[in-house]
Amino acid sequence: KSDLTQIPSAEHLKLCVWEGAAESQIRIQVSQLDKPNHQYIDECRTIPEACRGDMVCVNQNGGYLCIPRTNPVYRSPYLNPYSNIYPPPPASNYPTATRPLICRFGYQMDENNQCVDIDECAAESHQCNPTQICINTEGGYTCSCTEGYWLLEGQCLDIDECRYGYCQQLCANVPGSYSCTCNPGFTLNDDGRSCQDVNECTSQNPCVQNCVNTYGSFLCRCDPGYELEADGISCSDMDECSFSEFLCQHQCVNEPGAYYCSCPPGYILLDDNRSCQDINECETRNNTCTTQQTCFNIQGGYKCLDPVKCEDPYIQINDNRCMCPAENPGCRDQPFTILYRDMDVVSGRSVPSDIFQMQATTRYPGAYYIFQIKSGNEGREFYMRQTGPISATLVMTRPVKGPRVIQLDLEMITVNTVINFRGSSVIRLRIYVSQYSF
Repeated sequence: KSDLTQIPSAEHLKLCVWEGAAESQIRIQVSQLDKPNHQYIDECRTIPEACRGDMVCVNQNGGYLCIPRTNPVYRSPYLNPYSNIYPPPPASNYPTATRPLICRFGYQMDENNQCVDIDECAAESHQCNPTQICINTEGGYTCSCTEGYWLLEGQCLDIDECRYGYCQQLCANVPGSYSCTCNPGFTLNDDGRSCQDVNECTSQNPCVQNCVNTYGSFLCRCDPGYELEADGISCSDMDECSFSEFLCQHQCVNEPGAYYCSCPPGYILLDDNRSCQDINECETRNNTCTTQQTCFNIQGGYKCLDPVKCEDPYIQINDNRCMCPAENPGCRDQPFTILYRDMDVVSGRSVPSDIFQMQATTRYPGAYYIFQIKSGNEGREFYMRQTGPISATLVMTRPVKGPRVIQLDLEMITVNTVINFRGSSVIRLRIYVSQYSF
């Protein structure tokens, strides 16, 4: 290790290590001294980057040396520090052959005898797969894939971007790329990935009346009194009158988008806009009765009543009462008095219902009273219910439909067993049944 050991073979590579006081150096020497007719080459000039890093190339006979820049032995790139150890061989008398210049793999000699990089991609001398692309590098090339592909076992395979959620809504994978689309009601933003809601109400407003935008869609709404049709866009009038027969007391009138209640002649509509109230034509003097007639108001109208005329053998004792005198033989089997009364009831009144009360005006000792319907009750719609010794009530037992006029003779029979007396009085009651139930 203290000196140089040389292997005396003309074809062999010599590796010598010399340890100095400060540093070590490696010298590579190719000895061909035993071969005549060879010309020595300056490898430091002909080989690009013969020494790398912090090493400096020093040419040697038959080779070159790489030493650190800080080595004190180093003086110039072409100084041979071992020239005294390895003296140059004597000049040969044989003819010499020029050694050809050789470039490293991936380089070629240009016209200036410089080693330049070979563009294998442009020369199509690469070995890349047809699915790959060639990228030239210094002294070589690499095989890569285009955007949208990845390299797997020497093949460029398409990347399914849709698996990684590149799109907000709909994603369609295509070779080497992908395409984002949006659901109906959305539009693709400028970034090509996210979607934005479309306000159909402002852009096209497909609704006939009112449009309400929703996320990704819209809803059509109709004005009060209208209902949405099956197409979800059009509105048609809602027939409120068909919903219930109780909307109006009398008649429901439908109109576009609404309805109103009407009342028959003789009635006015109340503030609730559904109920009807009778107009009292006798109080408002909105009637056609003469001065000799009496105006009698009924539900939905009025009656002009003529003065009471008593038939023979009765005599008139006031406006509505007739009396049959006891001294008149024709009055023996007739009621002593006939009182004329008028009343009105609504059609279809609920039953049973008390509608009229009858009672004796004078009570005699030992007398009792019998109340009955003498005539006019052929339909058995009424009966008399005695409510006390001297009173009774007329009860409606069946609904009566109008318009109709019913005349009942309500008889009160007086029986006195003390004086052996039997007599009767009659109330001739005219009942005006209205056309309507209100």
